Amino acid sequence: MPFNHRGHRPAGGRPFHGRSQNFNRGGKRPQKSFSDISKFVNKAVITEEVEQFIPEHRFADFAVNDLLKKNIEAKGYVNPTPIQDRAIPHILRGEDIVGIANTGTGKTAAFLIPLIDKLLRNPEEKVLIIVPTRELAFQIDEELRAFAKGSGLFSVICIGGAGIGKQITELRQRHHFVIGTPGRLKDHIESKRLDLSKFNTVVLDEADRMLDMGFINDMRYMMDKMPKFRHTLFFSATLSPEIERLIHAFLKSPARISVKTRDTSKNIDQDVIRIQGKTKAQVLLDLLIQKDFDKVLVFTRTKHGADKLTKFLRDSGISAEAIHGNKQQSARQKALNDFKANKTQALIATDVAARGLDIADVSHVINFDLPATYEDYVHRIGRTGRAEKKGKALTFIE
Repeated sequence: MPFNHRGHRPAGGRPFHGRSQNFNRGGKRPQKSFSDISKFVNKAVITEEVEQFIPEHRFADFAVNDLLKKNIEAKGYVNPTPIQDRAIPHILRGEDIVGIANTGTGKTAAFLIPLIDKLLRNPEEKVLIIVPTRELAFQIDEELRAFAKGSGLFSVICIGGAGIGKQITELRQRHHFVIGTPGRLKDHIESKRLDLSKFNTVVLDEADRMLDMGFINDMRYMMDKMPKFRHTLFFSATLSPEIERLIHAFLKSPARISVKTRDTSKNIDQDVIRIQGKTKAQVLLDLLIQKDFDKVLVFTRTKHGADKLTKFLRDSGISAEAIHGNKQQSARQKALNDFKANKTQALIATDVAARGLDIADVSHVINFDLPATYEDYVHRIGRTGRAEKKGKALTFIE
């Protein structure tokens, strides 16, 4: 019986609003941009690394279900990444974990593989996966379907902004994984459509981002609705005092796994472009007509700015799409799919797209507008230089 994913028309992370800059108008919440220019200049390491990570395991070594092993092999996975190598054994033993890892390190597979095995051993178990954005929810579900192919396991995505009727129908049907954003999950719980007392396992993915987005009370509300004795997996890119307080509140004697080595990838060549004598939009166009700029992710501060810049580029003959919180999920998903499939050269995005998205072979990330914080910068440029490939990040400075 194939793994079933019941179709979803998504919904919503909360849009980021900030001070508009030159080309952009309409920011709703004025905020000073992060502007430490020295942080934007860092040449990629071009010499070979002397130290290389040597995993203690191969995927074939993990004591997981044979069907799951076949699906892992079909995805071409042989040697685990550091977070996978360290986390999977702890999760298989049912231990709580705190995983501190940079974006793009393979943490989704680190928790999905042992949790799928757990449910194949006991199909009456249920897993709740809480994420900050709808894009991340869909990405996790896509990986889940690949790893669980042919298993008969079902997932439901519960995200804001989507038609709630379909989610209600799916929650009434048999399901094993619920993947959702905090606001919509809370709606389902309050309306008695989702009973968390039946979920013995929870994943809090990108907990620092959920904290930043103001979901702390929703997170506490949901954890209080879960069994006292549960299996909790907690992932974050950063470890702040606030995050430590959440760990203390939500987890019991967790194994701590940290594979974070530096803020930005050694594979990303970072530099600035000073805007002089031209508009930022014209400078961007001049870059995009160069041959090496074949798959470019451009970040703006506002939704209006993203739409306006996309129109300018299209009118100038560049294939461009925009994604932000005001777009229908079907339009956002199509824009992402076209960009992934190289049908679109430039994807113009607000910070809603900065976290979690795994898009292969992004040649350049361009900060058309300055990020609000250094952390936002790190997550933006982390969309390039993935899987040991080289990438470039350029930041416009006026």
